Amino acid sequence: MSKVDTAWLRMEQPTNLMMINGVIFLGGALDYERLLQTIEQRFLTFRRFTQKASDGAAGAHWVTDPDFDISWHVRRTALPGKADKEELELLVSDLASTPLDPDRPLWQFHVVENFIEGPVIIVRIHHCIADGIALVQVFLSLTDSTPEGRASAGEPETWKKRRASESPIFQRLLEPAREGLDFATHMGQRLVAEGQKILQDPSVATDYVVEATEIVKELSHSLTLPDDPDTRFRGTLGVRKQVAWAEPLALDEVKAVGKALGCTVNDVLIAAVSGALRNYMIAQGDSKDALQDIRATVPVNLRPLEHAKDLGNHFGLVFLELPLGLESPLERLYAVNERMTQLKSSRQAAVTFGFLAALGMGPSALQKPVLDVLSQKASAVLTNVPGPREPIYLSGTRIEELMFWVPQNGQIGLGISILSYNGQVFFGLITDSRLVSDPRNIIERFKPEFEKLLYLGMMLPLEGRPNVGSARVLLDHADKE
Repeated sequence: MSKVDTAWLRMEQPTNLMMINGVIFLGGALDYERLLQTIEQRFLTFRRFTQKASDGAAGAHWVTDPDFDISWHVRRTALPGKADKEELELLVSDLASTPLDPDRPLWQFHVVENFIEGPVIIVRIHHCIADGIALVQVFLSLTDSTPEGRASAGEPETWKKRRASESPIFQRLLEPAREGLDFATHMGQRLVAEGQKILQDPSVATDYVVEATEIVKELSHSLTLPDDPDTRFRGTLGVRKQVAWAEPLALDEVKAVGKALGCTVNDVLIAAVSGALRNYMIAQGDSKDALQDIRATVPVNLRPLEHAKDLGNHFGLVFLELPLGLESPLERLYAVNERMTQLKSSRQAAVTFGFLAALGMGPSALQKPVLDVLSQKASAVLTNVPGPREPIYLSGTRIEELMFWVPQNGQIGLGISILSYNGQVFFGLITDSRLVSDPRNIIERFKPEFEKLLYLGMMLPLEGRPNVGSARVLLDHADKE
């Protein structure tokens, strides 16, 4: 097991399970036997999914499960009561709060056959197996462009050669991050050396947190950020997760808003997320002083797509400030745009990748305090994944909607997910129930925040970047009407 994968394996704790959770909504009857066949012929082509993670004194490694049974990993279940969205959200929340069995390969598919809107598949995969960019490609290898499909995937040569531009995570951040990999490797070796010192002399372990913090400061100014402010999104975590997702937006409308206001699609969506979080805080009675900007960690892919079939984790993290302190939707949009532009030339992702690799080299007992130091600098994890542009089919059944949630590490209790698929944009939240007991109270504010930007995009002049003052006048007028 790679050192980075080892770090993700050891990162798991009761308050933050290291699982990637997803929901696949199907548009018709599902042939369960055909689904099993698809998984056996395509998913299990990747031997990692028949291996267990074993972590001992000599380090973590993969071991083939001699008792592998696909029926344990592909489970059929049903919702109680009305079997509606509320019941489905509760089931997904239950599963997101339940660890995978460490004595078996770390993944499960839960097939829900009685959801009122059609069959649903809930997916749970441990982060130590692979990162999001790799798992997206694995998932695509299970699907077809037509209901008829193909008999078998074999070696997934066709999908692994797709251009990286078809499924990037914050594509415009990738190249600068890759350029910094040599630097990250060098600094990662320094961190490994520190870990070896601890192995040779355990008496220095008590000083490691302070020492590691100093090393992090040497890695990059980006990691010397002060702790994120104390807001309602920070606090003592529990063991219960809650998930929710919004009705999708039309991707064409989001693109049109971005073009009209001189920003990217990502900028528009993140600005809408920031507005939803801000308005939620106001609705909960927070004062203006509490409406401070918070940081989100954003994963950045660091490998070519053709290597995704190798699985594992090969990404770094950057810190993005969400402008919750700004009142105007247009000001929030421009703030996001400027901050994303600054991150474009950042080496943060490569630095954090090397940092995680080094942590995987050291004793597992030392990882948590070091990662807690890092997680104090952010209040959320934010992912934005462009999915397939055209409809796809799983075992002959059309996929109507997709949603996923990535895990949070350390003391972070808020996960924000954005996914585009087939001309629509889906927005989801996963929260620690002690911090946000019902994430639907945030989700329901996402579309109205986008609609404010849509309104401004239609009403403001197209020449140059619109004026914030004019935007305020328009929104005030609209509110009065």
